[in-house]
Amino acid sequence: VQLQASGGGLVQPGSSLRLSCAASGRTISNYNMGWFRQAVGNEREFVAAIRRINSSTRYADSVRGRFTISRDNAKNTMYLTMNSLKPEDTAVYYCAADKTMIYSTMTESREYDYWGQGTQVTVSS
Repeated sequence: VQLQASGGGLVQPGSSLRLSCAASGRTISNYNMGWFRQAVGNEREFVAAIRRINSSTRYADSVRGRFTISRDNAKNTMYLTMNSLKPEDTAVYYCAADKTMIYSTMTESREYDYWGQGTQVTVSS
């Protein structure tokens, strides 16, 4: 599966953005899907994920209550809706797909098999 992330930009604190991850080659319903981010000088960190089987979701503590992950299997696209953005949310955001058929925590980057190219989100006044 090939993944293409988009929707990033420069926004003010308190604003909202919706990132998209368009998939091609295979349907995203076959994968656990996740969002990660990497700020300058930091390691890549988990943001949110949605499970293949039952669409249950997981969030990093830093974004829970502000970000929402969702998927539209008909459009073969995953989304990350980000509200109440903070300067510390500034990073390159990556989408990823995990093909495992067994249990996965979905929170470790090493669990994912396919990655999109990233989209920059900058939160600044």
